[in-house]
Amino acid sequence: MINVIIIDDEEPLREAIKILGQWEELGVSHIYEANNGKAALELLAQHSIDIALIDMKMPEMNGKQLLQELERKYPRLLTIVISGYDDFEYTKQAIRSRVVDYLLKPINRQELNQSLRKAVDLMEARRKEEEESIHQNITLNMSLPKLKEKLYLSLIDRSYTRYYNEDLVKLIGADQPNQLLAAVSIYMLNMKQLAKRRFKEDIDLLHFAVTNIVHDITSSYFQSFSFANPKRERDIITILTFEGSYREDMLYKLYHQMNKLSTTLRELFQLEVVIGIGSPVHNIQELTVSFDQAKRAVMKYDLKREYNSGAVMKSDDALEGNTSDYQSVLTRLNQLKQASEAGRAMQSFYQYLAGQLEKAEQFTLGQSEKLLEEMIIMFNDVAMEFGVASSKLPIGADEPLRVLGIDGDYSNTEQLGSILQQLVQGYKEMIDQEQQQDTSFKIQDIKKYIDQYYYEDIKVTMFAEKYYLSREYLMKLFKQQYGRGIHEYVQHVRMEKAKELLADEQLKVQEISDMLGYKDNNYFSKAFRNRFNMTPSEYRQSLEPKL
Repeated sequence: MINVIIIDDEEPLREAIKILGQWEELGVSHIYEANNGKAALELLAQHSIDIALIDMKMPEMNGKQLLQELERKYPRLLTIVISGYDDFEYTKQAIRSRVVDYLLKPINRQELNQSLRKAVDLMEARRKEEEESIHQNITLNMSLPKLKEKLYLSLIDRSYTRYYNEDLVKLIGADQPNQLLAAVSIYMLNMKQLAKRRFKEDIDLLHFAVTNIVHDITSSYFQSFSFANPKRERDIITILTFEGSYREDMLYKLYHQMNKLSTTLRELFQLEVVIGIGSPVHNIQELTVSFDQAKRAVMKYDLKREYNSGAVMKSDDALEGNTSDYQSVLTRLNQLKQASEAGRAMQSFYQYLAGQLEKAEQFTLGQSEKLLEEMIIMFNDVAMEFGVASSKLPIGADEPLRVLGIDGDYSNTEQLGSILQQLVQGYKEMIDQEQQQDTSFKIQDIKKYIDQYYYEDIKVTMFAEKYYLSREYLMKLFKQQYGRGIHEYVQHVRMEKAKELLADEQLKVQEISDMLGYKDNNYFSKAFRNRFNMTPSEYRQSLEPKL
């Protein structure tokens, strides 16, 4: 849409222009108004404006001065000059500033709309030229494989925008009629072991080797393009193109080719893979659905089942079975956070999970990934509760197991259990290391600070930030050391000090309240009464000697 500004010190003329302009036909969405050049510059700084209609004779800053300023600050702004004077100086400045048109008052409807149409056409021509330049630059600066990867990733993560990607689709040949496309997810179960054994731990080289084999295996029937999933390093995404319009034919060939691929990868590299196949689609924009099906098919892989002929899962497999009975482990979070010994509680929790895995008749790859994800979220929370700094934890990492130094290879529940045990041990060591540090001086310092500055607005967060410990952990340590929480201790010190101050008859209750850091005298009185079952005034009276 197009934005226009009318700059004229005469309101009737601005209204006339608004009435005469064919704004809807021209695609104008908003019309701004300014009564002088300075006001116009302020609006231009605040809003994106495409066309300006400028009166040449205005107070404060005339049209000539404004055009000079616009030429310097907003060279892309299209301008139409309006003048009631056939003045050569104005005309000369308009020519110098390359205005779109020059209109004389009184404004004529036809001439106004012709000038506006000229500006709109010029703007559209400029936009088209710029888009063509951008597309040319993309072609020059990016290789075709990178273009393909960018396009397919935008479909998978749902950031695809048809307007911006239509040329890319044409460029990579994905707009051809009478063709089908399908997404495949190749999930490597023992990737880390293979990378260490055959590829000197170079994951990129392993990805390259696998994608080459995918191309060789599928080239008889398909055009293939494979790339590593940037969010899941174990996952290789393959987009396959098939000449023809029969989905059943493509799916049949694809299933047999993927079985061949699984066997080849096992024989060549001893690489165990789960391959998920999405349904063939006619439109490239439907690849999002195909990939989601492929991913769900992979996640249906049962870690309890023996796959003798390779684990190739069709999209239909994603609809079978039921994994909704998975019980989130996050329900145990509060129990672990409240434990006096985190390591022992986490070890006990692991033993419970190991027993559940052993008894389960079915446990899918999707359930295992969910379990690992929730375990890491929960252990991060527990570790921070016990004083571990968040910077030491894999919070927000795409590959948290790698951050923790765990390779993450597993193809059955026994191997999964080993990873869970490594997780527990890793977090236990972090917590133990934190707790082994001498924290008693920190707690004593907090107590000393409260004893000295009890009248200040004391918050636990100030100590947490100072000592780089969690708020909850500090409160727990303080209570263990002194039998009451930090807030309770502040209140205790204030109340004991209040008793001392009330013994001085020269001090008013309001003054004592202020000295203790209470902003409200009523709140002080209420706190005192809750503590001693009497008001400050009653306590003072109780101190008076009885006759």
